[in-house]
Amino acid sequence: MAMLRTEYRLRHSVRSWGESPTSIRVGSFRSAHASASSAIAPGSASLASAVTFPAAGELLKVTGLGKSFAKRRVLNAVSFSIRPGEVLGLVGPNGAGKTTLFGCLAGILRTEAGRVTDGVGRDLPPDGRRDLLFYLPDGILPWHEQRLDWLLGNWCELWQIPEVREEALFERLGLSGLRDSKVGALSKGERKRFLLALGLLAPQPLLLLDEPFDGLDLRQTREVAALLKEVAMEGRTLFLSIHQLVDAGRVCDRFVMLSGGRVAGVGTLAALRERAGCPEGSLEEVFLALT
Repeated sequence: MAMLRTEYRLRHSVRSWGESPTSIRVGSFRSAHASASSAIAPGSASLASAVTFPAAGELLKVTGLGKSFAKRRVLNAVSFSIRPGEVLGLVGPNGAGKTTLFGCLAGILRTEAGRVTDGVGRDLPPDGRRDLLFYLPDGILPWHEQRLDWLLGNWCELWQIPEVREEALFERLGLSGLRDSKVGALSKGERKRFLLALGLLAPQPLLLLDEPFDGLDLRQTREVAALLKEVAMEGRTLFLSIHQLVDAGRVCDRFVMLSGGRVAGVGTLAALRERAGCPEGSLEEVFLALT
């Protein structure tokens, strides 16, 4: 009964996030919640969510994805794959289509073309991605009148997250002293770190983060980058949309370079350097050469 009450409260207070079947409709997460509950070891202080997925190959594959707004083509034949346990960076300038691509993957936006499939080639319609991915948009302010402690308690109850893991993550993100604060009273950087905590505590194996370093100062950016690398090493798969290439180069294993709605290159920095003919080039130089 406590779980049902928690789901009801969250379901009816999260509308400000939008109508995403993967990041918003908390009540639809029952199967993900059940699998996570059986995998979480009580007392575990691991910062990664308790998830399972294929040990090799592809976790998700995108083929020929297309999206238009009116007569403007925003995404054009976008294709790439996401591998289990990697930090994949979606890089490109403002207006390249990064947020639109995330919205399409999360099911917030409908696409006109293309396929999204799992690691064995099965089609994944938007409703079929709920247990696979969790999307954290940039610039949102959900539950602004609620205290962090109340929200965190309900979030952890929903996913049956051990208290020791929640406390460890809050400490790493410098949020321990803010539990009595309301979400709406947080600074931009504090709000970003709180939302990152919620995303990292969710159990889906793939986490989509739109601009995870926006609002963070230099020290916080470095600390969050180190945390994300640790989470990936523990098994979580991260797909990060980043427009600052220095930040992307610090944390990502591979890159999807997006320019004008098209994929200009996919791969590690070494592979992209070879393709661009820039054997010693920085990520910025390689991006400019390929676009």
